[in-house]
Amino acid sequence: MRVAGVNIPKEKRIEISLTYVYGIGITTSRNILNKAQVSLDTRVKDLTQDQEDSIRLIIEKELKTEGDLRREISANIKRLKDIKSYRGIRHAKRLPVRGQRTKTNSRTVRGNKRNVASSGRKPIAQKT
Repeated sequence: MRVAGVNIPKEKRIEISLTYVYGIGITTSRNILNKAQVSLDTRVKDLTQDQEDSIRLIIEKELKTEGDLRREISANIKRLKDIKSYRGIRHAKRLPVRGQRTKTNSRTVRGNKRNVASSGRKPIAQKT
């Protein structure tokens, strides 16, 4: 089954497999299935064509997913950078934006670069 341009796994429960679409989490997935009147325990391979169509229709009409959502988020970040807000500056410097400490623990945003200090002793001169 394809939803919003994404192939969702056939063997998993529909509740979980909908979360493979960017912008749909577990809560949103449950809300979609309640509106479509589909059981949460149903496997994707066991869905009827009508159920697939109703799920697809709900997602396309009511939600912003995949490319549109990514574009909107990147546009919001670009706007913050352009107006030079505090959050925009933090984004530009690739630092945590939401008030986290940076002395330790900001590995996710800054990348996992661990600069280990050497002993301070000069290396022995190489033979030429």
